Amino acid sequence: MNFVLLSWMFALVVTIHNIEEAIFLPKWSRTAGRWHYPVGDREFRFAVAVITVLTYVAAYFATSGGKGSIGAYIISGYALAMLLNVLFPHLIATLAMRRYAPGTATALLFNLPITSLLLYQSFHQGYVEKSVYLYIGPSVAVGIVLLIPVLFAVGRRLFEHKKS
Repeated sequence: MNFVLLSWMFALVVTIHNIEEAIFLPKWSRTAGRWHYPVGDREFRFAVAVITVLTYVAAYFATSGGKGSIGAYIISGYALAMLLNVLFPHLIATLAMRRYAPGTATALLFNLPITSLLLYQSFHQGYVEKSVYLYIGPSVAVGIVLLIPVLFAVGRRLFEHKKS
């Protein structure tokens, strides 16, 4: 499979994964203890919606920008974040808690294979260079992780007059 197709498939599988989380994770978070702080339905769904839209923006810039573009590095960094997300918190939380953590099935069935292929092809087809990716990829992943609590806070502010 080529990088362009995998970029759009990545956006699709992130969407599927985020839908599973949007439906089940807020309720689960209220009993997850140290694995996830409690999050309201609306604030979580707001954050997930924004993150999902950003996936399509990244796919657009990656596929329209071509090899070596900042878009290619951003989607590859995003893929790194989602690859790590398969393990932590999903798989590790499911095993440690001995109960299903929402998002684990879609992470393992969809995100893991598509994300792995996207990362492989990004290097193999010359869309990203390893030496540059070593600092941009993790930076994008950290940026996404840091964006999530900000989006939760914005979502709380937007919906604070309504109960979750």
